[in-house]
This record gives sequence, structure tokens and C-alpha cells, in this order.
Amino acid sequence: MGVSNKNAQDNIQPKGNKKDFKKPLQVLHISKKDTQEIHNEQTNSQEEIKKENISIKPQIFKDASVKEIEGSNENTKAFDNSQKDLKRPLNFSEQIIDFQVERTVDEFDFDESAFLEALNANEPIGATGETISGKVIAIESDGLYVDIGGKAPGYMPKKECGLGVITNFKEKFSIGLEMEVLVIKEQNADGMVTVSARALILRQSWEKVSSSAKNGELIDVLINGFNRGGLTCDVDGLRGFIPRSQLEDGQDYQSFVGKTLKVAFLDVNPETRKLVLSEKKASLVSKFTSLELGQLIEGEVLAVKPYGFFIDLGGASGLLHQSSLTNGSIRSLREIFREGEIIKALISEIDLEKGRIGLNTALLENSAGELIIDKQKVMQEATERALKTKALFDKKEQNK
Repeated sequence: MGVSNKNAQDNIQPKGNKKDFKKPLQVLHISKKDTQEIHNEQTNSQEEIKKENISIKPQIFKDASVKEIEGSNENTKAFDNSQKDLKRPLNFSEQIIDFQVERTVDEFDFDESAFLEALNANEPIGATGETISGKVIAIESDGLYVDIGGKAPGYMPKKECGLGVITNFKEKFSIGLEMEVLVIKEQNADGMVTVSARALILRQSWEKVSSSAKNGELIDVLINGFNRGGLTCDVDGLRGFIPRSQLEDGQDYQSFVGKTLKVAFLDVNPETRKLVLSEKKASLVSKFTSLELGQLIEGEVLAVKPYGFFIDLGGASGLLHQSSLTNGSIRSLREIFREGEIIKALISEIDLEKGRIGLNTALLENSAGELIIDKQKVMQEATERALKTKALFDKKEQNK
């Protein structure tokens, strides 16, 4: 590179007024050795600057949180290093070790029977719908407590103590009184169940009327009210209903309130609490009391149906089904009997619950189809032929 001399202009000297001329600049020649020295000086100066920058590097101040983190890292490293010193866990599959457990009998051991007895002692008493015998142990203003043998007594609200309104509550239920109750609500967290004497009475009443209806029994009821459809009455604590259509005289039915009527059971359903009674059916069933299986009766043909004949028995009607008509083959029921005709038949069924009487003429035949061939002869000899079949009905009655 070239280097100019700043004093070069000072060395130019004009000569008079003659032609002006400029003296050529002098060139400073620098040798390779001088260039190397200049380069070394520049390099040394840069290294000195770097050293000064390093010497003045700012000092870093660490606060307490940073020191705490660094300390925890050091503890972690120390823990990792300590894990290296732990022994390898035992592998029990590589070793066969016999463990012997010694059992000793102490006062806490008991046999199987004692164990079952303990379970039974702690078994909850009183499932919903269960009947339990108990004893009154306490009387409160809103109910009473009954000892039923559980870990807690049963509670009976006042309204569940009986039917209707109980006025002399404390007089009727004394301490120590034994009674049967029905569980209506299972035990709570304290082991106490809710019991009811009223629900038990109603259950027993439904069982009683169901049995009476099945046997075709008649009962006397006191009419205590009426509505647009009929009359109401009480049957062993249950509400009974007599429709107007089931009364012998349903015109002035309100006048029956306060009177007693003899009725039969028409519909008994404990699940729906439906209890329907009938005065007409009671009159019909009353006539059935004089009838028995195998008895020969005489009646008028009231109606001819596709399945048989309805026969008037003097206030009651019996069904002569086509299957009980003859042992022969028939084309039409009207070729045997017609409406208004007087016939004789045997009583083969008496259903007091449904108020139905079943009749039979096939048993009066001496041969299959005789009723079709010679009906008049069968009817004339019906009394003697009925005596022969009486033994069959007696045997059937004994097998019930």
C-alpha cells in the first residue's frame, strides 16, 4: 500500500515567474519487513483490547432462590450417586424358601356353629311385608315402640296403630302388650324398622274376603253411603262397592243407606284394592244352596247360542254346553232342542264364585247319539238313568 507524506507540499519551491511546474510526489517505499511489523502491531493491539474486555466482564450476583435450586440439584446428584451403592433386589423365584406359619389357639377362636350363630344374631330383622310378633315397650304422643327382637325396636306411627280414629290411644296400648305387626318400611341407619298393625289387619281382611268369594259365601253389609254409580259399605275394614245394576231394585237406591243387604262377591282384587259386591248374585247363589252335583233338574230353554243352550232353573240359569250335549255327532244345535222347550239335564258343575251352573245330557244316553235318534225316550227315562250316574258324581266329589 502507498503512504503519502503530509509535508510533501512544503517541499515544492516555485522558481520566479517562469513556467510553473509541479515537482512529482515522492513515493515512500515500504519494505516487506516494515509491513510485517505494522501487522504485528495491529494484532497486538487487538489482543490487548480483548484482554481488557475480559477483565471488565460484569460480576453475576445470585439471589436466594437461585442458590436454593442449585442446592437441590446438588442433592439430587448426591441421591443418584447413592443409588448406585444399593444392592440388587432379591429375586425370590431364584430361591426356594420354606415359610412355616404356626397357628395357636387363643380365646378369640370359635367353631363353625358359633360363627353361624353370631351371623344370625347380627342379621337384620324385618323385611318389608314380613309379619312379626312384638311387645310394646314405649308409648309416645305420635306413636309407640315395639320390641321385635332386633338391635333396635320397631316404630309404629299413631295412624298405623289400627283402623279408623283411635281416641283412647294410651288405654288401648299399654306397656308389655303383645301384638302382631307388619313391616312396612325396612330398617334405617340406626337399625329401626317401621311397623303397622293397620296394614296387617287390612291384609288379613283381603285374605278373608278372597277365601269367602272363592267359596261363594254370602255376607250381610251395612250401607254407609252412595254415589252416582251405586252404594258403598264396609267389609272387615275394606271399602266395598255395590253398582246400581247389581241391586234388585236400583231405582231409589239412596234409600238403602243405613240398611243391611245380603250380597255376594262379584270382583275381589287385593292388588288394585277393588271390592265389588252384588245383591242379584246373592239371590242367585241362594238358589244354588239347594242344588248338588248329579242332581236331575227340569228347565226351559231360554236361548240357543253357537256354543250351547241357556236353561232357566227358576230364577237361575244353567249352561248346557255343546260338548256335554251328546256323545254323537251333530250338524246343528237346533236339531236337538229349540227355544221354549222343556228339557231334563244333570247338574255337572256348580261354581259359586262365578255364579255358574253347568248341565249335561250326554250322561243320560245309553248309546252314543241316542239323544239325536230318540230324544223323547231319553227324556222319559231320565229319572232312572240319573240314578245310575249318581255314583260317578259322588266319586268326583270325594276326590276333590
